[in-house]
Amino acid sequence: MFGKRGNAGGNQQVQEFRAMALETAAPALGASAAEPSRLPRDILEPKRSPVETPKPAAPVREKNEAYYDTKSQVFAALIDTIDLAQLSKLDPDVAREEIRDIVNDIIAIKNFAMSISEQEELLDDICNDVLGYGPLEPLLARDDIADIMVNGARKTYIEVQGKVQESGVRFRDNQQLLNICQRIVSQVGRRVDESSPICDARLPDGSRVNVIAPPLAIDGPVLTIRKFKKDKLTLDQLVRFGAISPAGAELLQIIGRVRCNIVISGGTGSGKTTLLNCLTNYIDKDERVITCEDSAELQLQQPHVVRLETRPANLEGEGEITMRDLVKNCLRMRPERIIVGEVRGPEVFDLLSAMNTGHDGSMGTIHSNSPRECLSRIESMIAMGGFSLPQKTVREIIVGSVDIIIQAARLRDGSRRITHVTEVIGMEGEVIITQDLVVYQITGEDANGRLIGKHVSTGISRPHFWERARYFNEDRRLANALDSMEIAQG
Repeated sequence: MFGKRGNAGGNQQVQEFRAMALETAAPALGASAAEPSRLPRDILEPKRSPVETPKPAAPVREKNEAYYDTKSQVFAALIDTIDLAQLSKLDPDVAREEIRDIVNDIIAIKNFAMSISEQEELLDDICNDVLGYGPLEPLLARDDIADIMVNGARKTYIEVQGKVQESGVRFRDNQQLLNICQRIVSQVGRRVDESSPICDARLPDGSRVNVIAPPLAIDGPVLTIRKFKKDKLTLDQLVRFGAISPAGAELLQIIGRVRCNIVISGGTGSGKTTLLNCLTNYIDKDERVITCEDSAELQLQQPHVVRLETRPANLEGEGEITMRDLVKNCLRMRPERIIVGEVRGPEVFDLLSAMNTGHDGSMGTIHSNSPRECLSRIESMIAMGGFSLPQKTVREIIVGSVDIIIQAARLRDGSRRITHVTEVIGMEGEVIITQDLVVYQITGEDANGRLIGKHVSTGISRPHFWERARYFNEDRRLANALDSMEIAQG
């Protein structure tokens, strides 16, 4: 049906297809395709312009009902005339150009009154519907968006610079939104429908996706996308953003380098996964690293990385692979470091066991609001797993496994900060003893409502992991990092 440009036979096929498409579409559109001379030549043979990538910061224009009615008519005529099976075999750029040509012809036959910019917008929207993720495409192309939240067909919100705002994006109806959700999750072998209305998945670029569909979502499918930046963030960039001070970043580098067992704690959207990615930069290139995640999104740069992902049950309720199954299995794969994308259940016990039996330098993230609450959450998750161990024994396991807790937070002005770097140092009786090495102190607020603060040292000059730092020949660097930090007052 379609052919590549520059190929004579292919071009002939394209012309034959377009003629056939017009002949098929004309009766439905109320126009005669047999008399193309009535149409201006520049419409029948539109100039081919390269597909423009949306500018990262360009706002999405609000579209009215008339636009969506026109789009619906053109889209229906297009679907009636093209062979989607043949289209899927083409290079995406070639397929997009052919769709644009046919849509231009349909618009000309129907004689829609549209400006050039409106016609270009319609062409891009229809190409995105057929080949991509529909109205989501302009949002996915923007690097300044951190989250996309679709609440049914009519409401779409985005997070930009830490603040949530409504966008002008909407879908034709809930069915179109559900079709796009199914297209996304099917790429990773999952499904979303009435029998399985909740699904976690990912986009090809690693962005994390959650879908919850009717009947659980009352007002239509709800789609949430946590976007991943194309350029992976580093600790140096976090310093520029103010998330951590230069001396604090140096301390985190040393912690990652000397193979401390790290738990990154924080609330939703606080930057836990971003920070985990940054810390993995300081893993030696010759180490074997195994990651376990619900939906694979970590972007490790080491050459020897094995990525594992959980799997939901099939239609018969069988075949589920849980996070605990992955963590237990990766212990048999000769890992040197184990990284768990998010600890949320009884797999925490297996991770702690791994940390305590020779897999130093393992890492994981957990949802909690403070380092002390993080320890309580770990205890609770062990109890949820059905382990009938005395409380003191559980706490001894935690103390023997976790070296450092790094607390991340999203502040009320939308900024993200590392608020605590805390050591787990031992027990007194049945109480776990911790000490803060670095804390973030808020000192005020500027005229624009942005919080002002600074990272300060608590004055501890010899952390509990000092001997470990000496073993890795990092003790002098550690001392310099702590000495260069301002001491907390009061």
